[in-house]
Amino acid sequence: MKISLIISFYKNVENLGLLFQSLALQSEKDFEVIVAEDDFSQETVEFLLSNKSRYFFPIVHVSQKIDDGFRKNEMLNRAIQVSKSPALVFIDGDCIPHRHFVKAYAKAISKGKILFGKRVNLGPIISQEILEDKSIQKISLINILKSDSDKKKEGIYLPFLSLKFKDTGLLGCNWGVLKEYILQINGYDEDYISAGVGEDVDIEWRLRAMNLKMVSTKNKGIVYHIYHPKGYSDAAVQANYQLLEEKKKLGNIKCLNGIAKL
Repeated sequence: MKISLIISFYKNVENLGLLFQSLALQSEKDFEVIVAEDDFSQETVEFLLSNKSRYFFPIVHVSQKIDDGFRKNEMLNRAIQVSKSPALVFIDGDCIPHRHFVKAYAKAISKGKILFGKRVNLGPIISQEILEDKSIQKISLINILKSDSDKKKEGIYLPFLSLKFKDTGLLGCNWGVLKEYILQINGYDEDYISAGVGEDVDIEWRLRAMNLKMVSTKNKGIVYHIYHPKGYSDAAVQANYQLLEEKKKLGNIKCLNGIAKL
């Protein structure tokens, strides 16, 4: 199996259905899907059970035993633990991947690299239309260019062109790395118990400290983010940044509260 695609998910089966529609159309077929649910929802269980037989890719579900607040990093670690591929790719449950998304990562992922991509921010109007239609058919370059979306250029698929890029860092909704490197740093740091920073900025600095090279999948590994109001406060993000700085001072590249304890 080439890729374990790990989906970070919380309370939105409608979005997950759209994401699965896009996965069913992937040009690369050799992958598994792991839904890392930061919650325990019977609705999710029933959705996955009723839909598993519709798709060619295997689906694994990990979740909280009880809803214990923001435990995204723990769920991601549990997903990593059960993954079967040597290559891991991470995406959020409110994103829809381009049909060549898995192919782009399968082609590029290798020793010594951290792959990272960007996202097209679908606007409120086109997002609502997609959700009402329960279909991804409106997600085309022409429709996006005419829509109320942001970061539209990120949606131009350029498989044979290597563009220069500004290294603006890793987004948790679109990145990949070999599993061996994640295990070497003990996965995601579960000390972060609110959104922002912990699930991307923290793991990025620890992987960079291993002298891995950041390699962009810009305009190749494309995802479209469905609009929704921001779900976390600026104060929580600042608190996480403060925690990050404390951790950097300690210099523990291998986090103390990660996969090993699971």
